[in-house]
Amino acid sequence: MLLNILFIVVGVALVIWGADRMTDGAVAIAQRLRIPQIIIGLTIVAMGTSMPEFFVSLMSALKGTPDLAVGNVVGSNIFNTLLIVGVAAMVTPIVILRSTVKKDMPWAMLASAALAALCLDSTISRVDAAILTAAFIAFILYTLYQARKGKEEESAEGKKIRPLVAVGLVLLGLACLILGSNLFVDSATKVAEQLGVSQAVIGLTIVAGGTSLPELATSVVAARKGQSAIAIGNVIGSNVYNVLMIIGITGLIHPMNIEGITLIDFGVMAFSMLLLWLFSFTKFKVERWEGSVLTGFFAAYMAWLLSQVI
Repeated sequence: MLLNILFIVVGVALVIWGADRMTDGAVAIAQRLRIPQIIIGLTIVAMGTSMPEFFVSLMSALKGTPDLAVGNVVGSNIFNTLLIVGVAAMVTPIVILRSTVKKDMPWAMLASAALAALCLDSTISRVDAAILTAAFIAFILYTLYQARKGKEEESAEGKKIRPLVAVGLVLLGLACLILGSNLFVDSATKVAEQLGVSQAVIGLTIVAGGTSLPELATSVVAARKGQSAIAIGNVIGSNVYNVLMIIGITGLIHPMNIEGITLIDFGVMAFSMLLLWLFSFTKFKVERWEGSVLTGFFAAYMAWLLSQVI
């Protein structure tokens, strides 16, 4: 048991470190090709922050544990919306960009509702996955169009990395992602079996929490520095990526039968986004008391999950 828990920690560390290295290398290559900074941010960097969830979910599906795969995405979105935004707002009230409230949040709510509707038959077929993937492509095109229409930018200027080193970083990051996610999924599955806990609960808690750690740390630090608007925008944007890209691509590769994820789990995911949108829409700001409400809902949901195990 202790060895498997150690492997979970090592797996999380490898996945997070690998995602960082792969993103650094990909950004450096994009800069060499003189790709505009806005495109790099909206595609490579945004996808890079979702790589931990993507590889863990993909490996879970391929290894025959679909509840772990979907639970990871649903749980990560709940962590992002309730815990990360809630804790960040309690540290200091956060101002949210108007574009996040008017563009990203509606997409996140629609993505949550679409996933819940498609999972009513307890399956993610290739047709379901194709719908999510098509919506993801539409989201990317719409986001790029809005960004380019709002402001043209020069190609990105950042730290210079030699081409061979950049390619090496991408390959090294990819290897760590594959190794870490394999280790993570295998160990989490064994712990679930030893504790008699369902894969769905493990996915909604341990796996989701592990893959959401980078967003939590980044958002809390950003809030302390008074720069939470961008960090929160990235968190909300990652909710869209998690559902449309991760479930979409994973489902295309390997259709999934879902047994342990309930309507309550999907409902909490959708309701959390709606609640955050309502808090943000009034003054484009999340106050400390609103952060406390979000965190309280998260604690209540975790307590409910634990009550199902005991």
